[in-house]
Amino acid sequence: MTQQLPKILPVNELKNTASIMKTCRESSVPIVITRNGYGEAVMMSVELYEEMFAKMQEAALINAGLEEIDKGAVPADGKEFFHSMRNKYGK
Repeated sequence: MTQQLPKILPVNELKNTASIMKTCRESSVPIVITRNGYGEAVMMSVELYEEMFAKMQEAALINAGLEEIDKGAVPADGKEFFHSMRNKYGK
């Protein structure tokens, strides 16, 4: 699966805010705002932002778990973990 590249939009095109907001809502990729050919800012829909933020949080949790294992923590067996949670909380 290939990932789409961000859209590029020169800063002088930000005058038509209604059109830009529509593009943000309809776009599945961030929009990079440029000035003099260099990236200055990024715009995206709230939906895309929340999706990207959730992925970053998931990656951070996975990395934290891997660091714990590197420091000697023993990974829990999934079946045993859920069994102990059911016993502890009665569900």
